[in-house]
This record gives sequence, structure tokens and C-alpha cells, in this order.
Amino acid sequence: MTDQPRPSSTTPEAPELFTWEFASDPYPAYAWLREHAPVRWTRLPSGVEAWLVTRYADARQALADNRLSKNPAHHDEPAHAKGKTGIPGERKAELMTHLLNIDPPDHTRLRRLVSKAFTPRRVAEFAPRVQELADGLIDAFAGRGTADLIHEFAFPLPIYAICDMLGVPREDQDDFRDWAGMMIRHGKGPRGGVARSVQKMRGYLADLIHRKRQALPPEPTPGEDLISGLIRASDHGEHLTEKEAAAMAFILLFAGFETTVNLIGNGTYALLTHPEQRDRLQASLVRQETDLLETAVEELLRYDGPVEMATWRFATRPLTIGGQEIAPGDPVLVVLAAADRDPERFTDPDVLDLGRRDNQHLGYGHGIHYCLGAPLARLEGRTALATLFSRLPDLQLDAEPGDLRWRGGLIMRGLRTLPVRFTPRPHARTKADKES
Repeated sequence: MTDQPRPSSTTPEAPELFTWEFASDPYPAYAWLREHAPVRWTRLPSGVEAWLVTRYADARQALADNRLSKNPAHHDEPAHAKGKTGIPGERKAELMTHLLNIDPPDHTRLRRLVSKAFTPRRVAEFAPRVQELADGLIDAFAGRGTADLIHEFAFPLPIYAICDMLGVPREDQDDFRDWAGMMIRHGKGPRGGVARSVQKMRGYLADLIHRKRQALPPEPTPGEDLISGLIRASDHGEHLTEKEAAAMAFILLFAGFETTVNLIGNGTYALLTHPEQRDRLQASLVRQETDLLETAVEELLRYDGPVEMATWRFATRPLTIGGQEIAPGDPVLVVLAAADRDPERFTDPDVLDLGRRDNQHLGYGHGIHYCLGAPLARLEGRTALATLFSRLPDLQLDAEPGDLRWRGGLIMRGLRTLPVRFTPRPHARTKADKES
């Protein structure tokens, strides 16, 4: 194992990582790392050690380097540690064969198959349903004048959206909401609750895939759900196995909801704490313009994105990143949150500028593992923010920023709660109501 680079006697003392204070605002610590130890060997809260990569140029290199494998089998640690580098319970539930854990050629095959069932056209056709969900959720609390936007809006919207897209029957979707809620509590629920929720989700998906396969019509129907598309997908006659389909449905659900919860939550919080930018966005929405909304979502992804670190990578051969030698078997975590605030890449990186044009952020990754669900997440983010700030124009934070708590996970970054207040609108109607 390569030794951690040692700071010189003139280097300021390294900040403490992974504390509650760090979770609330990790950006000063990441600025220190970018300047003094851009590729740093670090012990994580789980006890696993890994390289943290914090500069933008190094991050792009690492995300696209085929010497860094996604397969946990390459982790040079005892078997018991390997369970700490992925989603709790996925190994036991036999859900490892998804896009976040495999390399080419299997990754190429599975991504090509899944892409056929998860196209931009399918996402665009889904826009009215996302709008309906956003309006319905706001209707439920608009008359109160207060809400917790995480639990009442940012969390349920992507859960119900991805369930609809996957083809989970409406009567079963509240179960998915419960399981998903347990999966993002990161230790705040009962011991072993995450693994149990993963197991329940795995059992349900296996049964649903089997039932859909039995009832699958010979030809696709308009608006066919994603699980049916996964079952039907083939490449040169090669189909997904039921185990592969279950793993793919699981990761699309898991990755497809938590990232969007945090995009909506972090984005709303950033707008509420930057009133000039919020006013700028609301004025453009009143004028029914879309350009600023689109660049705003990209800037919110860069400024305080939903994914703090890219998922695990493991060196398969010796390589050098940022002048640091990485040994085979070493885990590497690319810190997207640090890279997207790198002053070597972004002008005034700590400034929120919704109109920022030069914004090739890494919020959804880079290279062959670029997030497959990014178009859906962007659609949900645009719809959620536009609907929220249009329908509740005097929305205000109902807590001191310092009193808010952030979930202490490693990969994702998001608020536990986001209390807000606004003028009650008991008779608020949706766009569909107004047009009827």
C-alpha cells in the first residue's frame, strides 16, 4: 500500500474530515485538499482506506481511466472490508451485477441493452407525469403554509416517478417509498434496516419481473414500462437474465431517486439562501422563459450537487494520478464536490451563478460510467424547482441554516429536512385544473 503524502513543515494543518461540521460544509476542507494534498490516502469512517482525488483535471482523468475498475473483486482488502464499499445488502441480495459494479465488456453489453429501454424520448414522454406528481405533492401542503420539502416533496417525487417509469403498480409504490426511506437514513433507522430493505426490494423486483415476463406481449406497446423494456431488450439475440434485470431495476431505482432527492433539496436550499439568484430565476419563470432554468439546474449540480463522491473504483494496474502513484488494489474515490469547485477550472467557483455557461461539471460523472438516468434527473429537477417557486413565490426557509442537518453518507450529499414557510394557498389549482 502506498504511503500517504506527508505535508511539509510549512503546510497548514489538515482539516478533519467526516465530522458533523464537515458534513454541513465540506467545501473549505476540499479547498485545502486541492491545494495541499490533491490525491490523499485517507481512512474513511467505515475503517476502509482510499485515495481521495479532489482536483478537476485529475478527477476527469480518473473517471475515464480503464485501469480503475468498478468491480469490487479488485479491492486489495480482506473479504470483510469489501462489503463496506458498496450499497449495504446488495451482495447478500445478489444485486451486484449492475452498471456501478462491472467493467467492459459486461458493462458495455448491459449498458447497451438498458439504453434501449431508457431513451431520451421515453424521458421526454414522461414529462407530463412528472409535472402531475409535482403539482399533486404541492397541493397536499399548499394550504398549510409550512412544509418539510424533503419528506413532502423532494423525496416522494422521484420515488413515485421512477416507480411509474419502471412499471411498479400504484398500489405497491408506498412500499417502495418505505424501503427507499430506510435506505437513505444512513444509520438513523434500526440496525440492519438498510440491508433488510434491499432484501425486500430484491424479492419484490424478482417477482415483478417474473410476472411481467409471463405476461409480456409479442410486440412493445406505446408507453411500455421500463422493466418490460429491460425484459424485452436484446443485443444480437442476447437477453438480460432475470438476475441481471433485477439488479438493473434495483440500481435504476436506487440511483434514480436519491440523486434527485438531493438535487431538489440542495438546489432549493441554495436558492433560498441566495435571494438574488432566486429572484433572478423567479423573474424568468414569470416571463415563461426556459434558458435560465436549464442553466440553473446545471449550476446547482455544480455548486452543491447531489453526489459528493463518485462510486468506488479499484486500481487494477499501477497508475499515477496528480503525481501520486496508485498501487494495484487501492480504492480510489473521486470527490466530485471538490472537483466542481476547482478554481483552475471554474471562474469564481464558490459563487452561485445560475446563468453560468462554461459549466462542464462532473455532477453526473464522466466517461463510460456517466449517469444513465441524468436526463430523467434533470427533467425532475427542472420541473420541481419551476413548479415550487412559481406556485409558492414567497417561499422562505423556516429554520436557521446552521440548525439544518445533512445526511452523513459517503457518496451522496443531502439534507435530512428542509423546513419552509409560505403564504397558505388553500385553493391553489394545478395547470390541468385551470385548463379544464
